[in-house]
Amino acid sequence: MKSAMPYRGIAMPEVRRIARTCFAARPCDHAEAWEACARDLWEEARFREERYVAIELLDHPRYRKAWLTPQCLPLLEDMARTGAWWDYVDAIATRLVHHLLSSHPQATTQRMHALANHENLWLRRTSIICQLKRREHTDLHLLTQAISGSLHDTDFFARKAIGWALRAYGETDPHWVVGYVEQHADRLSALSKREALRRIANIKR
Repeated sequence: MKSAMPYRGIAMPEVRRIARTCFAARPCDHAEAWEACARDLWEEARFREERYVAIELLDHPRYRKAWLTPQCLPLLEDMARTGAWWDYVDAIATRLVHHLLSSHPQATTQRMHALANHENLWLRRTSIICQLKRREHTDLHLLTQAISGSLHDTDFFARKAIGWALRAYGETDPHWVVGYVEQHADRLSALSKREALRRIANIKR
């Protein structure tokens, strides 16, 4: 883990336990207070765990179902861009954006399409991996556009994200993934191809 922001050295299960205790003791009364609290935790953090707590607050079941809407996407994008590392971005993408894809598919999908070609690596990674757990509900148009937007990028985290997203969908439709890798073999990096096919064997089209 590379981080200019120091750690307190608290393991994630303990971070989550502390966060739940605090959330129960000081509940947010309305959406504006909830979002403002998460933003303050993020922007004023002095230790890395404080930003983990901001993500936990946004993903808390009490608030997520009622208040996590596409209007929160600018906040999530700010967090991904300023967090700029896999531990933050992966949680934002696979938990918060993933929830929005289920609860508000049209607006969220539209925004993920826009991020697919963003100049910022971490916003593109968000677009690529936000569907990891969607299985048969995966939007293949979004997945292919998100991947396409980063095929040129030689950064490890772009290439790893592409392979990860393909591998995840391969659990649902391995034939599609094999076909995609074969069709784009000249553009996919060796890392992306290896990750995409790691759990797929002996598939014939």
